[in-house]
Amino acid sequence: MKKAISFILNGNQIEMEIKPYWTLLHLLREELQLTGTKSGCESGECGACTVVVNGKAVNACLFPAVEVEGATVLTIEGLAKPTGELHPLQTAFMELGAVQCGYCTPGMIMSAKALLGENPNPTEDEIRHALAGNMCRCTGYTQIIESVKQAAHAMTSKGEVRPRKVQ
Repeated sequence: MKKAISFILNGNQIEMEIKPYWTLLHLLREELQLTGTKSGCESGECGACTVVVNGKAVNACLFPAVEVEGATVLTIEGLAKPTGELHPLQTAFMELGAVQCGYCTPGMIMSAKALLGENPNPTEDEIRHALAGNMCRCTGYTQIIESVKQAAHAMTSKGEVRPRKVQ
């Protein structure tokens, strides 16, 4: 038995029928062919499958696909502008060498995107906390943290986000 769902994916309206037991990871990779979202542990431990649902980072491997009904979903494929211009996070990851094998990169970037959406000027501790659910076996995290800092600065400087108020 299938269930009809409607949601926004990377800025596009999607309407389709899905099986009720599908995860968001299955829906994205197998049904919609968006393979930038990686399948890692499939138990919510590694963060390779992280996407943003309604502004929050979620593990797509654990997230029931039926729960995207009426939601807005952003994957790594939807991060760059339609012109092909990369998002500041993507640029920073490349410039600072935060990409090694690249397997964790989409999940790391999407977790950082959710963080910067909520907190455009995070401290290093806040960045580390936001990325705590994402594992990388190559970089040692230093370049990743520095990339998020650089992207936050670039986004704030360009006026893409407003700096948060210091209390």
